[in-house]
Amino acid sequence: MIDHTGINVSNFERSKEFYTQSLAPLGYQLLHEFAAAGTSSVSGGGFGIDGQPDFWILQGDVNTPRIHIAFRAETPEVVQAFYQAALKAGGQDNGAPGLRTHYHPNYYAAFVLDPDGHNVEAVCHTPV
Repeated sequence: MIDHTGINVSNFERSKEFYTQSLAPLGYQLLHEFAAAGTSSVSGGGFGIDGQPDFWILQGDVNTPRIHIAFRAETPEVVQAFYQAALKAGGQDNGAPGLRTHYHPNYYAAFVLDPDGHNVEAVCHTPV
């Protein structure tokens, strides 16, 4: 089981706003933040649910190749809400909400590129 993961972003403040808005429909919140001045290195923030950050963004050289990360959604409606919130937050469409039966019959997902081009997905595996 993965405890947490993270990505590097080119502009921490811009990405913090993007992920704060995009992940809200999934129940994620910004739970921890630190500034470069306080750590003498980089700015960063951890997002999660129920007080446990499991997704981190860090100011730095953007990962190459870009990262793909998928967040689990409880319903197709949550996938749709994620997609709309991510586009409103400045994300770029990389696959509108819908079934991806080539993965499995109930794979309902949406894909958005974040400000640095990372492929962010919300996916629901529940039968629709």
